[in-house]
Amino acid sequence: MTFPPEKLDRIIQRFATVEHGLSSGTSGEAFVKLSKEYAELEPTARAALTLKKAYAERRDVDEMLSAGGELAQMAEAERATLDETISHIEHDIRILLLPRDAADDRNVILEVRAGTGGDEAAIFAGDLFRMYQRYAAFKGWKVELISASDGEHGGYKEVIANIYGSGAYAHMKFESGVHRVRRVPATETQGRIHTSAATVAVLPEAEEVDIKIEDKDLRIDVYRSSGPGGQSVNTTDSAVRITHLPTGLAVAQQTEKSQLKNKNAAMKLLRARLYDLERQRIDAERSAERRGQVGSGDRSERIRTYNFPQGRVTDHRINLTLYKLDQIIEGPALEELVRALMNNRQAELLAAQDADGR
Repeated sequence: MTFPPEKLDRIIQRFATVEHGLSSGTSGEAFVKLSKEYAELEPTARAALTLKKAYAERRDVDEMLSAGGELAQMAEAERATLDETISHIEHDIRILLLPRDAADDRNVILEVRAGTGGDEAAIFAGDLFRMYQRYAAFKGWKVELISASDGEHGGYKEVIANIYGSGAYAHMKFESGVHRVRRVPATETQGRIHTSAATVAVLPEAEEVDIKIEDKDLRIDVYRSSGPGGQSVNTTDSAVRITHLPTGLAVAQQTEKSQLKNKNAAMKLLRARLYDLERQRIDAERSAERRGQVGSGDRSERIRTYNFPQGRVTDHRINLTLYKLDQIIEGPALEELVRALMNNRQAELLAAQDADGR
């Protein structure tokens, strides 16, 4: 596609305005806002300038072609090279102009829970959590445990953690959903293959400015923390459960010995879940069709199967099967699946852009 000159000019002019604003002594919140816009606009503006220059060069070459003679032969080869260059730049700009998820740069709250399958489901939940820990290490992110409920034979009934790092939500959001495993459990004496499941929820970390929570909307209960088998962890009422009355959402924390620390951790988790609910509501209003897309928040369907006897992992959303289960469970090879999902999402957005005639 050929971009209209006025569209390229608008991008370039806005970038120049932002650049001027940054160099004219702007400070405080306005400076932070302009700096963010500058970082987002710069790649697109640079590409737009390059494209305008390439369009101008192609016009010159077309004039040479219409003149005929020896110059036309030279211009013909140059025209082919220019067309290829222009095509690449136009594609890059189309990608840069795609709508961005405002939460992509946020840190993540990761929740992994055992589903159907008893002890094996808890063991699988532990395998998934370790996979994400190793993937985070591969990406240079930091993982901080918020709370964990251990399974009786290993793994976790539930584990919740923070993941801090650049682009954490942009990559991890594709993991939300039901993960299924087929394998022979360690507890199986007759070698039969069992099917178990675990659910993964990936929430963008919410700031206080994102979600305003009124004190009157909260019920806060404190109780004594307890460990496995009902053992007392400490002798004070340090565990905290917070219920958001308008939605009925409840979160509990007892990892810390300090009631204040548990309350802060619970509020952080509650804020993220409320933020996720609000994002889902907005997504649903924008388009009913988004229910089946990544990022819609619909976690009711199976998204991926880990088949150990066959050594393969299948992502059902994009019908991709990789015969490298061991490498994926180890963490770093998960990037191949994530990249495929990101590319698929990008292709969907480009198709929607073309359908809208933009």
